[in-house]
Amino acid sequence: MPLQLSMIDLFAGCGGLTAGFTATGRVDPIAAVELDEDAAATYAQNFGEHVYVGDIAEWVAGDLPAADIIVGGPPCQGFSQLGKKDPNDPRSIMWSHYVEALIKVRPRYFVLENVPQFLKAPQFLEFSAEFRRGGRLEDYKIEVFKVNAADYGAAQNRRRAVVVGSPRASANVRLEGLVGAPISVASAWRDMPTTVTETDLPTSSTVLNGRIVPGPFKLQDIHVTRRPTQLSRSRYAAIPVGGDRRDLPDDLKAPCWIKHTSGSADVMGRLHADRPSVTIRTEFYKPEKGRYLHPTANRPITHAEAALIQGFDEKFGWCGTKVSIAKQIGNAVPPPLASAIALALLAHHDGG
Repeated sequence: MPLQLSMIDLFAGCGGLTAGFTATGRVDPIAAVELDEDAAATYAQNFGEHVYVGDIAEWVAGDLPAADIIVGGPPCQGFSQLGKKDPNDPRSIMWSHYVEALIKVRPRYFVLENVPQFLKAPQFLEFSAEFRRGGRLEDYKIEVFKVNAADYGAAQNRRRAVVVGSPRASANVRLEGLVGAPISVASAWRDMPTTVTETDLPTSSTVLNGRIVPGPFKLQDIHVTRRPTQLSRSRYAAIPVGGDRRDLPDDLKAPCWIKHTSGSADVMGRLHADRPSVTIRTEFYKPEKGRYLHPTANRPITHAEAALIQGFDEKFGWCGTKVSIAKQIGNAVPPPLASAIALALLAHHDGG
């Protein structure tokens, strides 16, 4: 019988990586670290209250449990195309705490997930140096994969960098995409009702990690929409299938849209039902932030629709406010991509 492997999830968020790894049936989560209390509550609801809620620097300074796998996606705002790319952003040095965990735990495998820009950052050069001869982690090798989540079972084009570490003397890890066409938005949504009238989450609360938190909410509970202004409603109604801000009449355009016909075409855009979504970000409920209008309904996509695009299971429980849950969804690693990574590690492990 195949061995079960244990895992630690650093910068766990709501648990996208853990969801994908545990979906294989062969990986058991034993510890996690997350600073955001609502995200940590969502993690605890789905995987257990073994999550440390607080600063990872404090957690790493303590006694760490043994584990076969360490995974994590350090905050990417310091590297992201959409961020300020400030080299002094404290979030840009979170990778160093990840390294400290590797040094203490010495797992068989590790996975670091981030935006592709991380690979061009000075921090990645420092990270890579740890694995050279004389480095603190010289007994490991790292392999870098540039992936699109749409190639691994998620219904969105989400390009990421995945760094996989394994014993230096072992064979290379093979991370392969799925065969066949990517999953479309419509396929991911299955039977979700197109008509949505609810704008608020149900009244519900639970105690997780010693704190009262709204939730847990299931998929139907988070199938909620915004309260748009009349101007927004008029804009939504004026945008055709596959259209965007450029299709609006001048009287419905913002002044900056009239003068600037170039630039992002995704603003106020409708998703295409028959293809993967654009990247789901933390404010997907605001069409002025990107192509987040429903393909046919005159409304933004709901939290439930965004969660399904990311690839979360319908039984997944969410905790927090509407804004907090949206942030959790947008920041998560798509579980189907995480599952593909986990299966690659398991195949490597079984192969010796």
